[in-house]
This record gives sequence, structure tokens and C-alpha cells, in this order.
Amino acid sequence: MNPAFKSSLPVVLDPVAAAIVAQLKQEMGQAIAAKDRIIALSELKIQKLVEELRLERIKTYGKQSEKLSDLQLKLLDLEPSVSSDEVEGEIERGPLPESTESDRATDKQRRARQNHPGRNELPAHLERVAKIIPCTPDQCTCGKCGDDTKVIGYEETEVLDMKPIEFFVTVLKREKRACSICVEQGVATAPVLVRIAPKSIFSDETIVSFLIGKYADSVPLYRQRAILLRDLGIDVALSTINDSVLRVGELLIPIVGVMARDLLAGIYIQADETHVGVQTPDKKGENHKAYFWQYSAPDKGVVFDFEMTRSKEVPKAFFKDYGGILHTDGYAAYEKDIGTKDLIHACCLAHSRRKFIEAIKVQTKAKATDPKLERVVVLMDGLFAIDREAREQKLSLDDRHALRQERAPAVLVELHALLLAMQASGAILPKSIAGNAISYTLNRWEKLTRFMEHPVIELSTNWAENSMRPIAIGTRNWLHLGSKEAGPKIAAIFSIVESCRKLGVPIRKYLADVLPGLADRSIQSLAKLTPTAYAAMMAK
Repeated sequence: MNPAFKSSLPVVLDPVAAAIVAQLKQEMGQAIAAKDRIIALSELKIQKLVEELRLERIKTYGKQSEKLSDLQLKLLDLEPSVSSDEVEGEIERGPLPESTESDRATDKQRRARQNHPGRNELPAHLERVAKIIPCTPDQCTCGKCGDDTKVIGYEETEVLDMKPIEFFVTVLKREKRACSICVEQGVATAPVLVRIAPKSIFSDETIVSFLIGKYADSVPLYRQRAILLRDLGIDVALSTINDSVLRVGELLIPIVGVMARDLLAGIYIQADETHVGVQTPDKKGENHKAYFWQYSAPDKGVVFDFEMTRSKEVPKAFFKDYGGILHTDGYAAYEKDIGTKDLIHACCLAHSRRKFIEAIKVQTKAKATDPKLERVVVLMDGLFAIDREAREQKLSLDDRHALRQERAPAVLVELHALLLAMQASGAILPKSIAGNAISYTLNRWEKLTRFMEHPVIELSTNWAENSMRPIAIGTRNWLHLGSKEAGPKIAAIFSIVESCRKLGVPIRKYLADVLPGLADRSIQSLAKLTPTAYAAMMAK
């Protein structure tokens, strides 16, 4: 047969061979489909890792770095130390991403709030010391007739001035009296002055200053000691200063116990926790990770509890008899077996919103921001706008609740439907930053929306989070606690300092009034010494 000849008839294969070919084609198609799925999944995982890397770089270089491209962030990573000026310089090198309408509206509101109110009026209660600035000799003589000019008034400007801190030694002299006739009566000595630390070389005011310096202003005790030595030549042992401050913490523990009982007697508590390093004998060269647990409520005190663990057993013990509303973030320790059967658990909407903000932040310039993510944030902002309007109008809780009932339902319906649609679309990897934000919100939807049922619930736990900031700032300066035994005393100090700040109580005056003789007071009298009671007394 001619090899060049081609038959138009189909080639008939052996049935067995045809079956094998068909099976191979099917297996090859399945293998290719499996490979395609693996590649698609890998691309989604790479996208997730890129998002996490970008988010980490944004956290490293600050808020302004959100405007940088991935290449600019990568270049900054190569620098051993990057300043804010360098970040600003990188921003100026290229065009900024276009802002959305909501961003522009937010910027306008921010600028409106930041308009300068004018020169501040200095408080009227401060002493006024006149300092007269005389005219120059040429101004004291009339340029026309040569006669002396007269003072006809003053151009006044008030400036806030101060005197350098002045330390001095108070010599406490207790009188000793005796009768010159009745020798048998002996010698009578004046009573000992009631002090915070009777045997300390520091006065009450000095001890309070040390405490405020560290726990209100975040200046470590060793640095305060160095300032005394540098500026005044006063050399005292650091342990002496530390013992005096911890003495205050020990005295305050019973008052904080009263504050905790008062808090648990209410109907609404916000809870949060933050870690702190603690030096322990069993860990050489490494700090133990302990925690300050914070419990508070608006218009009430702030209570810190120090524990060496973040275990669920800590809040379980604190709330064992509590049947009110507990408002927290999404930490699992608050989820189950907390409080009585009547306890109502609510979650923080601000935490959910932050997750969507992070999902928007990690979007690069090459990949436009998902408008659905932006819409979620806009809707959440609408909920916060309702409460902001209530605050500005100084509405009561009942009136705020009525405002929520009027405006919030439509926003919540649209938000919930949008989240469900995004989750069902399959376009967002469940473990991506956006996917996690959606799952976090939907899984806690009932707890996130409980503010619609209970007027007292805030939209966020920012009240509690703001109370944690002094600890976060402080640990950057004084780094860790010296021992676990010091933890409860420091927790008591933070409780009082933060309660006074929240309630507008002058911390220095409060401590000066409450601390002397506190160890000798009865348990029953402590209820009148809490910052809340002190604030009520000041208001009268």
C-alpha cells in the first residue's frame, strides 16, 4: 500500500485499547484540574501572605506608611533604622492613591475639629506675678521737646511660668515636755506624725511624686533617681524609692477591693487584658509573660487584676457571681462558663471594624480596593455616627436608645446581607485578612448587635482599651515588673491612677488626702475613699 495514501475512514481501534485511551484522557483531565485547583489555592495563599507582610510593614513604619507602595516598603525594610522623616520622604517620591469620597469627608471633618480655637485662657486660680518690662532710654524721652515721657498704661500678655522643683529637708521635731516639780510624772512626747511610710526618709509628697512620675507619666524610678542625682546632688538607693512606692500599692489594695465589689454590683462591665513582663527566679535572662486584667464601666472606677496567666480561670473567678452585661473583644476566655446563667455577653464593634480597615490597608496600588470592603466600613461608621450625634446632643441612655432604634436597623440589615454575600461569593480566601474579618463579624453577629436590645451597651470597648494605654506606654520605659509579688500592688496603683483620670479627680490631691493613716482605717470606712466617692464629694 502506498504510504502516502490517507484513508478518509476513521481508524477503528481495538475496544480494549480504546478503553485504555479513554481512561488515560479522563485521568489526565482530572490531574490537570487538580493541578489548576492547587495553583489557584497557592495563588490565594500567596495573596494572604503578601497581605500579612504588608500589614506587618505598615505596623512597623506607622500610619503614614499606608500610602507607600510595596516596593517602597521593601526598600525601607533594607534600612537598619528608619525615621518618620524618611517615611515621609518616600511618600513624597510618588503619587498618593486617590482617596474615596468617604475619606475626603472624614478629612474635612478632621480639619474642622482641628481648627485652632485661639489663644488659651490661663486658669484664674493661678497666682499672677507682674513682671514690668521698661521702655528703652530713647523711649523715655520725648523725641520732640526732650521732656521725660510718662507711663500711661501697659500692654499685657499672660504666659504660663514655673519655678524649678525645689527639694528641702523637713526636720520633724516632736516636743518633749516634763514637769520641773513633779518628777515622777516622767517625760511626755508629742505623738508621731501620721505618714504614708512612717520609717521612710521621704515625705508623703515626695512618695506621691515618685508614684505619679512612674504610673501616670511613665518615668521609671531609676530615671527619677538619676534626675535627683544629676540636678540636685541627692543620692538615694533605688531600692529605698521602690519600697516607698510599693508601700502605697499595698495600702491601696483594700480600696481596690471595694471598687471591684461596687463594679460587680452594677449591670454593665467592659473587660480587657494586656501582657506585662515579670522577672522570675526560674527564668534566667527571660521574663515571664504575665497579664493585667482590666474591668471598668463608664462613670465608674477602673479595676486592674494582676495574674501570671491569661487562662480563662481568671475572668471565671472574677465574674463567678456576676449576672449583668459583660462587654469584651473576641477573646475566647470570655465566651463560655463565665458568670451566672443571667450574664449577657456583648462584643465590640470597633474590633470588627478594625479588621476591615486592615483588609483595606493591605490592598496595593496595583490591586484596587474592593468597594464591598469600603462599604462595610462606611456602614459601620454610620452606626458610630448615631452614637456620636447622641453624645454631641448629650442625650440620655433612653433617648440614645430611641435614636438607635430609629436609624440603626436599616444599616444593620444592609451590613449583614453584604457580609453574607461576600462570604458566599468564593472570591475571598476564608483565611485571608478580609476573609477573617468577615468570619469574625458573622460568627459574633448576635453579640455585636446586642446594643439594639440594651441601651447601656456602648458600640465599642474603647473605654476599657483607653485604660490600658498607660501600661502599654509604661512597659516601653520601665520594661517589666521586678517580681510577681509586686504585681498586685502595681495593679492597685494603676487602678487608682486610671480611675482618677477617668473621673476627673486630681490624683495628687486624692493620694495626699487618702493615704496617710489608711492602714488604720476600718474596712467599713473604705467605701467613702474610692475615687468614685471622692469625685461625688468634690461635685457637692
